[in-house]
Amino acid sequence: MYKALIVDDHESMCDSLALALEGTGNFTAAGKLSKADLAVVYCEKLKPDLVLLDVCTEGGASGIAAAREIRRRFPNAKVIVMSGFDELTYAPRAKEAGAHAFVFKSKSLEYFTEVANGVMNGGTYYPEPKTVPMPMGEAPLTEREMEVLRLLCRHMTGKEIAAELFISENTVKYHKANMLAKTGFSKAVDLAFYMITNGWINPMY
Repeated sequence: MYKALIVDDHESMCDSLALALEGTGNFTAAGKLSKADLAVVYCEKLKPDLVLLDVCTEGGASGIAAAREIRRRFPNAKVIVMSGFDELTYAPRAKEAGAHAFVFKSKSLEYFTEVANGVMNGGTYYPEPKTVPMPMGEAPLTEREMEVLRLLCRHMTGKEIAAELFISENTVKYHKANMLAKTGFSKAVDLAFYMITNGWINPMY
């Protein structure tokens, strides 16, 4: 039987996932946490086979950051990242961090158990990339453009973004110009405000 560690700051979600996983007969809920920054310590102690991580947890701790560290420290552990927010960058960032799946919490518990079993059998599960509805239609922003946009939403300067992504400031300007051309906005700050207010990018996580 597989041991699962569930990290979510909503107790009801932890309890529901634990019951659903144990109901399959394949898992036991070895632990439940409300803060992602404690996940590595619990992995050392419990040696879980599967870790389910919410992106936004208590105290501002990021499940994506925890996923990256868990995959580095415990390469045999399977990781599923989840979120209740319809945020555009979470899934690709979770994938980049090494998670085996990303699931929106709007999915059924049956789907969660299906993904959990699939991941333990070597599968990976990610939702289809979403497009952003814009005044000029839908903007098919590239992964790199989304990375730049997410950092813009954190009020980072072009120089800071270039350092964060290991690219030149001119490349940052190029991506910004492309994004504005695609979305119809005249200023990057207006685009960032639009993304944040509509919930498509959460600069806090």
